[in-house]
Amino acid sequence: MEIKSSRFVTSMSDYRAPAEGFGQIAMCGRSNVGKSSLINCLCRRSKLAKVGAAPGKTRLINFFAVNEGEEPFFLVDLPGYGFAKADKQEIARWGAMMDKYFTSCDSLKGVIHVVDIRHEPTRDDIQMNTFLRQCGIPFVVAVNKADKISRGARQKYLAPILRALQVQPWQTVVFSAEDETGREDMLLQLEKMLRDEN
Repeated sequence: MEIKSSRFVTSMSDYRAPAEGFGQIAMCGRSNVGKSSLINCLCRRSKLAKVGAAPGKTRLINFFAVNEGEEPFFLVDLPGYGFAKADKQEIARWGAMMDKYFTSCDSLKGVIHVVDIRHEPTRDDIQMNTFLRQCGIPFVVAVNKADKISRGARQKYLAPILRALQVQPWQTVVFSAEDETGREDMLLQLEKMLRDEN
């Protein structure tokens, strides 16, 4: 797959389908794990999705239209989970927003579940991955921030992630938005999900 065009479309707190005929690939992961940077890397547009220095920047569902006029689809940046400073009301609102998205989105083709290669998956990461499996939603795990770890040490960091999330190596892509490690592999995964090849 080649991404030839991309643009921000809309943000929403209450999901409704933004356009007919567009498949959707959603990004999920804990706050500050690099979902927005991953989108920018895939689209090769450094300021397409806003990147926050502090966790909890993305509080709405953000839609980015990709390859309009050819084989269009949406990349969907979902609010991060596990933001420690969020109060109970905010966490409940997040849960309701995510529940409506996943139960109402008829055009969801797959999910990129983003985790940090430097840390073992959190309880929230495991719950999110279990939810995707139970719902039968195709997914790939983006093991992000690979540039922070030497190439030789990556396998050591990857092994506990595979065990905790109960995924196989072919269900993961080691990724870095900084140096584009894994970009082509991730685009191939997107293409498979959009074509229902999983």
